[in-house]
Parts: sequence; C-alpha cells; structure tokens
Amino acid sequence: MLNPGINLESSRAAVQLAVRCQPVYAAVGIHPNEHVQLGRETLRELRALAAEPAVVAIGEIGLDYYHHMTPPGEQQRRFRAQLDLAAELELPVIIHCRNAHADALGIISAWQASGGAKVNAGVFHSFGGDAVHAETARELGFYLGITGPVTFPTADGLRKIVAHMPEDRLLIETDAPFLAPQPRRGKRNEPAHVRWVAEKIAAVRAAKTEAIAQASTENANRLFAWDD
Repeated sequence: MLNPGINLESSRAAVQLAVRCQPVYAAVGIHPNEHVQLGRETLRELRALAAEPAVVAIGEIGLDYYHHMTPPGEQQRRFRAQLDLAAELELPVIIHCRNAHADALGIISAWQASGGAKVNAGVFHSFGGDAVHAETARELGFYLGITGPVTFPTADGLRKIVAHMPEDRLLIETDAPFLAPQPRRGKRNEPAHVRWVAEKIAAVRAAKTEAIAQASTENANRLFAWDD
C-alpha cells in the first residue's frame, strides 16, 4: 500500500505511518493545489524525508487547471522542480493531472530529454485524460492509475482506454477518501473498495479479476521497487 503526501505536513505523516506500519509505503511531495512556496527549504525537507527507506516515490505532484487554486505558471515551476528532485533521488513520480494533460506531458517530455527517467518513470494517478494522452503517457514510460470513476455509468471513454492499454501499464488505486466506486459512490472511499475497480477492469478486458489484481500487484512492485 502506498500513501502519498500532498504537502509537508501530510508527507511527514505519511513517512511516520510507513515507518510504523510496514508494508505501508510513502511518497512525499507538494500537490499543485497546495498554497506552498516551493523554495530551497521546502525542497531540502522533501529531500530529507525521501531519504527514509519507506519512501518509494515523489508525489503527489503535477498540474491542476480545474480548481484554479494556484496560478498555472507557479504550478509548472513546482512540477519541474519536483521532477528534478525525483531524478536526483532516482525515484518514480506520482502525478496528479486535471485538465492539464498537454502541459504535463510536454513538461515530462522536456524533463526526460534533459535526463529524467524514461523507464518506470511514474504513474498518472487517477488517470482522466483521453486516449491520445494515455498513449503518450505510456510511450513516456508511465503507468495509468485507475480509480473509482472506471465504474461510473458515464465513463465509457475511460473504459475504452482501460480495455486497450497493455496490462503491464495499469495500476489499481483508491484516491481514498475520494472517488468511491459506483456501489459506494458519494461515500467515504477506502482501500477495501479497490475490488470494484479490479472487477470493472476485468470485465472490460474480458479477463479474470484475480489476474487483473495480480498484474496490478506486479506492476506496482516493478514501479516502486518495494520487493527489492
């Protein structure tokens, strides 16, 4: 189980939980919607937190043009700085991206051209882009994180993406406490609910749920190297 931070406070808490409750793991990072000045001190603390062996990724980081809580230019600056931190520490990234896939993929492409990871680079958490975005993310070495919306009646586009994406590029996620699957929609989400996500993925791929669960586990092990 991987528990990401969204600011310094939650990143510290995620690390403390991971140290106390293995095999829970942590990621540390500054979410694009957080009102944080990402300067040297913040990066220094993220770097120090990431030195803990239970930290296996940098995240959630990325871009969010839906909520307008942080100016896009500042989001992009923070995103690039944390991508550089991930490259420095040789850690994958967990990317939050909403209404910003073109910019996020462009920034990632430029980052990789200057030395960023190209293999097991990270995951687009709770993927919500279109088929072109999905294929571009795959080509850049990313996984797609699939959450509760794949079970929503109106999510035909997402289900088509899931049906055609290679199995070794899919991860099952919760986004708890948000985005509960359709049988619990509107209620508090929790890790136990991933079974509905796995069942829907299996249904659209004409596969067995157990096989999808196993593939997601193997993909997570490969990405986060927590079985090494």
